[in-house]
Amino acid sequence: MILGLETSCDETAAALVTRDGEVRASVVASQAELHARYGGVVPEVASRRHLELVEPVVREALGQADARLEEVEAVAVTRGPGLIGALLVGVSAAKALAWSRRLPLAPVDHLHGHVAALYLRPEPLDPPFLALLATGGHTLLLDVQDRSGYRVVGRTRDDAAGEAFDKGARLLGLGYPGGAALDRLAREGDPEAYRFPVARVPGLDFSFSGLKTALVYTVRELEPDELERRRADLAASYQRAIVRALVERTRAAAEELGAERVAVVGGVAANSELRASLPDATLAPLALCTDNAAMIASAARYVALVPFPDYLGLDAYATAA
Repeated sequence: MILGLETSCDETAAALVTRDGEVRASVVASQAELHARYGGVVPEVASRRHLELVEPVVREALGQADARLEEVEAVAVTRGPGLIGALLVGVSAAKALAWSRRLPLAPVDHLHGHVAALYLRPEPLDPPFLALLATGGHTLLLDVQDRSGYRVVGRTRDDAAGEAFDKGARLLGLGYPGGAALDRLAREGDPEAYRFPVARVPGLDFSFSGLKTALVYTVRELEPDELERRRADLAASYQRAIVRALVERTRAAAEELGAERVAVVGGVAANSELRASLPDATLAPLALCTDNAAMIASAARYVALVPFPDYLGLDAYATAA
């Protein structure tokens, strides 16, 4: 088995995954309530909470799998990108666990992890395929030819789709985390009530900053009572514009690359309208859309293991290369 750890943002997660992709255990401790009072993730607060939670989630994962640490053959951990303090908690814990058992360690790129969620049983997806990866920090179109990695063919030039959802939710007074709350409110509104812009940028890239600005100005123009009456319509129309941008670019990329299969991964893959708008796509299971350690352990099966004790000098990185 592979023991995976994930601490890149505000989820402390541990999982046990077998070499053939069976998830024996997956435990995620969310910090959403802790950060809700601030309206977003506070990096230092997240790091301190990871310190408190990393050992309990590992113990819970072992218990859930009815396994012992002695049965673990390798340790995997998210090395980046993410919040550097949060990442260092996970990397340090993974080093300690691996060193204590003289095990190899697999440093995993967080984005590769999201794609590798598709390789888990019971229905693993085999490359090649085009992947739309949409999270709070990244929006990418990936040409996936094998399980060891991918080639970026499109990316956001400013805000990520998940960030756009969260900022829109904040403008509409929905609190944090905003993406799920906006999705729920949008189901009560008319997506055609407002015509928000969908940016047209060269190539297969995305841009969401103009859309966010359009929502800012629309909200400012409404009186408080009218804003309250129109919140559901605003949410539905804003969500429609984000989803249109994602779907149109994904379909354009699939046509350009001649991709016969499309997959959607990342936290935004949990959005109900996006899932409905790409009915032929392979969607990551809901439990594996947001940050989790099962996807990290899955990716570890396709990266080079660092032998004991060479990983003791391993560092984390905040941004992707």
